[in-house]
Amino acid sequence: MEKITSYILPVITAVIVIFGFAKGLKVFDCFVTGASRGLQSAVKLLPPLMGLVVGVTMLRQSGALEVITKMLLPLAKLTGIPSDVLPLTVLSPISGSGSLTMFEQILKNFGPDSVEGRVASVIMGSTETTFYAVTVYYGSVGIRKSGCTVPAALLADMTSFIVSAMSVSVFDI
Repeated sequence: MEKITSYILPVITAVIVIFGFAKGLKVFDCFVTGASRGLQSAVKLLPPLMGLVVGVTMLRQSGALEVITKMLLPLAKLTGIPSDVLPLTVLSPISGSGSLTMFEQILKNFGPDSVEGRVASVIMGSTETTFYAVTVYYGSVGIRKSGCTVPAALLADMTSFIVSAMSVSVFDI
C-alpha cells in the first residue's frame, strides 16, 4: 500500500501537465499565474487572521473566557452540556488551535472516557471554526459583509453543542 501512495502525487502532477499540453496551454505560465494569485490572497488574508489570533489571545488572557463561561452556566444546565466543556464551546467557533488546546485540557483533566471527554470529543468532530472559515473564505474574495452567514453558522454550532451532549447521554457513548 505504501508503494501505491508514494506514486499518487507524481501521477496526478503528470496528468495535469499532460492535460495542459494536450489543450495547448502554457502550463508553466498558468502555474506562475496561479501561484501569484495565491500569494496575493495570502497577503489579503493576513490582517484579518492576525486580528483573530490577537482577539483569541486577549479573550483567554484577560479572563473574559471565564466570565463568558460563568454567564453560560444556566444555559449549559438546561441543555445538558457539562460545565467543564463550556470553554470549548466558546472557543470552538473562534479558534481551531484554541479549541484544540481546551480539548486536550479536558481530556487530560477528566479522561477520554468521562462524560466531559466524550462530549468534548463529539463537539470537536462536529463543529467548525466559524469565524476562521468566514475570515478565510470571504476575505479571499473580498467580501466585507457576511450577511446572515455568521448568525446561521453560530446557530449550527450551538445546535451541534446541544446535540453532542444529548447524543452522549442518550447513546451512552
